[in-house]
Amino acid sequence: MASPLPTAKQSVDLTAAPVRVSRIRRDPPPPERKLSPRDRDGRDHRFGVIGILVVALALFVITLGLSNAAGWSPRQYVIRL
Repeated sequence: MASPLPTAKQSVDLTAAPVRVSRIRRDPPPPERKLSPRDRDGRDHRFGVIGILVVALALFVITLGLSNAAGWSPRQYVIRL
């Protein structure tokens, strides 16, 4: 087996030195915004309805594209009342 290459850096003994505390002063984190359950429920309902409408629109567009590629068109049918 090959031996490891020697490095110019000396190894550091982390157990010998005491843990130093950071001297950087930081602002405390801002307080979290409190959301009422009613606000979260309204947002969840809105996103749910939007998601359902987007999926329905995507399926509609895919269906129209496939029917157009197959050569079918609603103009082929005549409805007489």
